[in-house]
Amino acid sequence: MNRDRYVDFLRAWAIGLVVLGHWLITALVREPDGEIRAPELLATVPWTQWLTLGFQIMPLFFLAGGHAAGGSWARARAAGGTAAGWVGARALRLLLPAAVYSGLVLSAVGICSAVGVDPNTLELVGWAMAMQFWFLPVYLLLSALTPPLHAAHRRWGLLVPVAMGAVALVADTLVVTVHTPYVGLLDYVLVWGVAYQLGFCWRDGLLTERRPLPAALAAGGALAFAALITLGPFPVSLILVTGQTPSNTDPPSAAMLAWAVAQVGLCLLAAPAVRRLLDRERVWRAVRPVGGASMTLYLWHMLPVLIVAAAFYLTGLAPEPTLGSTAWWGLRLPWLLVLGVVLTGVVRALRPLERGLSLLYERTRPDPGFSRSSRSSHSSHSSHSSRSSRSSRSSRSSRSWLPWLPWLGLAASVTALTRFATRGFAPDGRFPVLPALGLLLGTTLLTARRRTTVDRDTGEPKEALREAA
Repeated sequence: MNRDRYVDFLRAWAIGLVVLGHWLITALVREPDGEIRAPELLATVPWTQWLTLGFQIMPLFFLAGGHAAGGSWARARAAGGTAAGWVGARALRLLLPAAVYSGLVLSAVGICSAVGVDPNTLELVGWAMAMQFWFLPVYLLLSALTPPLHAAHRRWGLLVPVAMGAVALVADTLVVTVHTPYVGLLDYVLVWGVAYQLGFCWRDGLLTERRPLPAALAAGGALAFAALITLGPFPVSLILVTGQTPSNTDPPSAAMLAWAVAQVGLCLLAAPAVRRLLDRERVWRAVRPVGGASMTLYLWHMLPVLIVAAAFYLTGLAPEPTLGSTAWWGLRLPWLLVLGVVLTGVVRALRPLERGLSLLYERTRPDPGFSRSSRSSHSSHSSHSSRSSRSSRSSRSSRSWLPWLPWLGLAASVTALTRFATRGFAPDGRFPVLPALGLLLGTTLLTARRRTTVDRDTGEPKEALREAA
């Protein structure tokens, strides 16, 4: 199977801009008593909110994710895979590195709390190390919903993201006008789900078979966004700003939906030119490592900020011009360069851990499994199918609950990650016991190994299913 280099490029581009954007807006101030404070640039210097139009690139990550997931699930279905097995394998690919990262950060939080580190400092550090976690529970939920979403896509095509967008607009209207509680939670799945669903449509050619459609998406989304921020109640910032109501990200708003549609259109328009560039091996060799290390970069990119803060701000060595001044902006370039050097060292130091996680994933991921019709087909071609069926009936009965393990593990993990995303790793300067246990439980359930009777009895090769997962 040939990978689409442009889809891999979109992932790398999105991760790169997320890292650069977080670093760019991070400001540190050392108080006279030695405490480090992180003032909010977007709130202190309001014009910087316009920069978020270029750095809020996550719609493209969901678009690329939908493109990849649609192909993966289609191959799994063709090979006889089950939804539980496929979802479990996809979830574990994200959860293993996230769980290890969380475990290391939580261990540090526990040690710091035990030795009496200032709770306010610990809370700030815990928040900084978890600020990127909002993406994980949303993406995991969409991965879990991929089988029914893809089934809807196969039947109704482009009508599905249109309907999801319409429901998202209704939910956002209720949030903005009458402040209906909890309705906004739907928009996390609906708004980002529109980009994810458009990934299915893109893969199957529904977005490119009509040549004017990409331009219409780009122009229509941009015009709708402009109208919503000028005539409507929405701010320009596509990143959460403290005290700003309504917000475009908490929950994702109609303006965010419009911007996501515009980005999808621009992405499709740029595809031919970028694909020609990616066909050059020199360019591809530069892009490929970033895509391969995307999860590591996403999880660990705030650690260099803490290292630099300890090395230069706690010691008083860092110059501290007024936030937003010309001198402050002038120091952004060396700030970014230093962080880039430190992150390069962190990524290299983590390579043994990444290799270990890859091996652990191969050993513990849920087997994709076979559908009932596939089991029947394979058994009919086996010379000892009757004996296999009788000997394995009791085993299947005793393990009838095992297909639920991925779903239970996913539920526990999503709940824990949501808690980390909203409260950080050290809420109120304390160790978060329940979320930590929830993530441990969820990852453990997802790593529970499953072996189908058919795999053991027929010796059927599983390479097709592994490739699909």
